[in-house]
Amino acid sequence: MDSFLIFWFLIILLIIGLTIGLIYLGYWIPKRFGKRKLGKWIAVILSITVLFFILSIAFEDELFFKSDAEELLAEHNIELKENFKLNSNEFVGIKDFYHRFELTISETDKLRIKNKITKAENYQHLEDETTDIRIDKPRYVKGNDSLKFTANYETETQYIYEYYKPNQIGYAPTYNRISIMKAENKLIYENISD
Repeated sequence: MDSFLIFWFLIILLIIGLTIGLIYLGYWIPKRFGKRKLGKWIAVILSITVLFFILSIAFEDELFFKSDAEELLAEHNIELKENFKLNSNEFVGIKDFYHRFELTISETDKLRIKNKITKAENYQHLEDETTDIRIDKPRYVKGNDSLKFTANYETETQYIYEYYKPNQIGYAPTYNRISIMKAENKLIYENISD
């Protein structure tokens, strides 16, 4: 574990050093050619860009909007036609990434998504808890394969749509789960990369 921490500490130190060096060069090179004012502007612009990048990572949860949720749902042909509320949003992890958000949706949208799930060709009514579509599926594919898997099922408390797509070696498979709660007008979206 210590070597892991040392590795990431060195990577972060290298990134910080390169960033500071780039900002300094942005100032120093124009200054060397007698364009000190230009150098200041370049250094300020580079500094603001780096600061914006750091803040966007630090406040990733707060910078997630309803339009982002709509885009992620649209990838699975799920459209919310009526107004909805973004209740929570959570991003966790770097290597093992987990993104989850929860929406309060209208009764009409809930019914339409429920019907989409229950009328799918591969729909199953399960009495027990949720399953995991990834079990017994390949993790990686060679080439530009368009292999994908979906599951549509119902448990005692939820209607669930799962999507799984293995990717090329070096890239985590794409795994999404969209759940509609039976007792409430809630939609839960999960993206898990491990």
